[in-house]
Amino acid sequence: MPTILRFGNVRIVIYPNDHRPAHVHVIGPEHEVVFYLNCPEGPVSVRENEGFSTRELKRSELFLNQHVVELCDAWKEIHGNH
Repeated sequence: MPTILRFGNVRIVIYPNDHRPAHVHVIGPEHEVVFYLNCPEGPVSVRENEGFSTRELKRSELFLNQHVVELCDAWKEIHGNH
Protein backbone atom coordinates (compact mmCIF):
# COMPACT_ATOMS: atom_id res chain seq x y z
CA MET A 1 0.00 0.00 0.00
CA PRO A 2 1.68 3.18 -1.17
CA THR A 3 1.94 5.90 1.44
CA ILE A 4 1.62 9.11 -0.57
CA LEU A 5 2.08 11.64 2.24
CA ARG A 6 2.52 11.78 5.99
CA PHE A 7 1.64 14.40 8.57
CA GLY A 8 1.80 14.11 12.29
CA ASN A 9 1.18 10.48 13.21
CA VAL A 10 -0.97 9.65 10.16
CA ARG A 11 -0.31 8.29 6.70
CA ILE A 12 -2.17 9.20 3.52
CA VAL A 13 -2.59 6.01 1.47
CA ILE A 14 -3.92 5.16 -1.99
CA TYR A 15 -4.42 1.43 -2.54
CA PRO A 16 -3.43 0.21 -6.05
CA ASN A 17 -6.38 -2.20 -6.33
CA ASP A 18 -8.98 0.23 -4.97
CA HIS A 19 -12.23 1.36 -6.63
CA ARG A 20 -13.33 4.69 -8.01
CA PRO A 21 -14.09 7.50 -7.36
CA ALA A 22 -10.69 8.86 -6.39
CA HIS A 23 -10.16 8.77 -2.64
CA VAL A 24 -7.51 8.41 0.05
CA HIS A 25 -7.30 6.55 3.33
CA VAL A 26 -5.99 8.59 6.25
CA ILE A 27 -4.60 6.04 8.67
CA GLY A 28 -3.73 6.90 12.25
CA PRO A 29 -2.41 4.66 15.03
CA GLU A 30 -5.88 3.34 15.90
CA HIS A 31 -8.29 5.00 13.47
CA GLU A 32 -8.98 5.51 9.79
CA VAL A 33 -10.99 7.94 7.71
CA VAL A 34 -11.62 7.85 3.97
CA PHE A 35 -11.90 11.09 2.00
CA TYR A 36 -13.18 11.52 -1.56
CA LEU A 37 -10.72 13.72 -3.43
CA ASN A 38 -13.26 15.28 -5.82
CA CYS A 39 -10.56 15.61 -8.46
CA PRO A 40 -9.10 17.53 -10.04
CA GLU A 41 -9.21 20.36 -7.49
CA GLY A 42 -11.30 19.22 -4.52
CA PRO A 43 -12.35 20.10 -1.95
CA VAL A 44 -12.15 16.73 -0.23
CA SER A 45 -15.16 15.25 1.54
CA VAL A 46 -15.52 12.51 4.14
CA ARG A 47 -16.77 9.17 2.86
CA GLU A 48 -16.48 7.25 6.13
CA ASN A 49 -14.90 7.82 9.51
CA GLU A 50 -13.75 5.03 11.80
CA GLY A 51 -12.84 6.76 15.06
CA PHE A 52 -11.29 10.12 14.16
CA SER A 53 -12.43 12.97 16.43
CA THR A 54 -13.98 16.11 14.94
CA ARG A 55 -10.70 17.93 15.58
CA GLU A 56 -8.66 15.21 13.81
CA LEU A 57 -11.11 15.25 10.88
CA LYS A 58 -10.80 19.02 10.44
CA ARG A 59 -7.02 18.83 10.66
CA SER A 60 -6.91 16.03 8.08
CA GLU A 61 -9.35 17.84 5.78
CA LEU A 62 -7.27 21.03 5.88
CA PHE A 63 -4.07 19.13 5.11
CA LEU A 64 -5.65 17.16 2.26
CA ASN A 65 -7.16 20.26 0.69
CA GLN A 66 -3.70 21.85 0.69
CA HIS A 67 -2.38 18.81 -1.23
CA VAL A 68 -5.44 17.77 -3.26
CA VAL A 69 -3.87 18.39 -6.69
CA GLU A 70 -0.83 16.29 -5.73
CA LEU A 71 -3.11 13.54 -4.40
CA CYS A 72 -5.26 13.57 -7.54
CA ASP A 73 -2.08 13.26 -9.62
CA ALA A 74 -0.97 10.31 -7.48
CA TRP A 75 -4.39 8.64 -7.91
CA LYS A 76 -4.16 9.13 -11.68
CA GLU A 77 -0.61 7.70 -11.75
CA ILE A 78 -1.66 4.62 -9.75
CA HIS A 79 -5.05 4.01 -11.40
CA GLY A 80 -4.75 5.58 -14.84
CA ASN A 81 -7.22 7.80 -16.64
CA HIS A 82 -10.19 5.45 -16.95
